[in-house]
Amino acid sequence: MKNAALGVRMHSGWGVLVCVSGDPATPEIVDRRRIVIIEPAMEGAKQPYHFVDGLGLEEAERHLQKCEAVSQRLAMQAIRETLDEISDRNHRVVGCAMLLPSGRALPALPNILASHALVHTAEGEFFRKVVREACERCRIPVLGFRERALTERANATFGQAAAGVRRHIAALGKTVGSPWTQDEKTAALAALMLVSDRAFKWD
Repeated sequence: MKNAALGVRMHSGWGVLVCVSGDPATPEIVDRRRIVIIEPAMEGAKQPYHFVDGLGLEEAERHLQKCEAVSQRLAMQAIRETLDEISDRNHRVVGCAMLLPSGRALPALPNILASHALVHTAEGEFFRKVVREACERCRIPVLGFRERALTERANATFGQAAAGVRRHIAALGKTVGSPWTQDEKTAALAALMLVSDRAFKWD
């Protein structure tokens, strides 16, 4: 089997997942998909921290726990289905690159709910955490990539070839088809850096 890596960029309730394999000069997109990890009909699922803002602490905690349980189940299902299909294509996933903001560590829930900015930050972390834990339960190590430092990190990984690698990834949309948005491009670049790292190449 060929080694491959996942790149994941999450949003509120959904995310983009790209699986990349091959040489940095000629990467192969093994799989790409949009994963949904909420029940759309569930009240307050898409923005759980916004929903509980103004509720009592105990009620807020119960709602967040309920949302987390549902999202954990759906994330696990999505990751398992993805890994099965990638395996069927004769690839094995050796790691997952998770795109991260440059945010700070979150405080306790009362402090989060006291700040609208922290509510947004907490929601982002909520969905990233669910997917990260699903990968880890499937024995896929997850490495975080700060988006603001992605270009610098790519330069360090690929050296003088970095600009060409980024151009090649941007042009992949012509062959893999739409959608090939910034989400897919960023996830693919992070995944390619990960699969190019010898530390994640398992024999």
